[in-house]
Amino acid sequence: MAEKLSPEALARACADLMWAEDKASRGLGMAIEEVGPGRSVLSMTVTEAMVNGHGLCHGGYIFTLADSAFAFACNTYNANTVAAGCQIAYVAPGRLGDRLTARAVERSRSGRSGIYDVTVSRQDGTVLAEFRGNSRTIKGVFLPDQVDGTARA
Repeated sequence: MAEKLSPEALARACADLMWAEDKASRGLGMAIEEVGPGRSVLSMTVTEAMVNGHGLCHGGYIFTLADSAFAFACNTYNANTVAAGCQIAYVAPGRLGDRLTARAVERSRSGRSGIYDVTVSRQDGTVLAEFRGNSRTIKGVFLPDQVDGTARA
């Protein structure tokens, strides 16, 4: 068995493995700024392809950024985890060229379920949206040699 990784190193290793397969987030130009146990920060610049008929960032792209941050936050424990449900409230618009940042934090994790909050803001700190995601752990792990009592495989 390999040496056990610290919680921070495990979170990063899981994120790296997930990122390698995440064509959607990479394809939209997202970047992982930070990741740790139960948390992540992702960013993305609003491109011309993301602007709607009002000249604003389409809400679906803001949602996608928040959803990706949620996914990376809830997959930091070496247990494959998916969304069981989520909701978003938009409070301000994003615009072409804005650099959006989604900060995801774990609020609760018990058994196979978790609750995560994600705040999406632009470069000046203005909050654009608040997202809440409910997670569900499923079968499988990222790093089989790191499974112990904390991974719910």
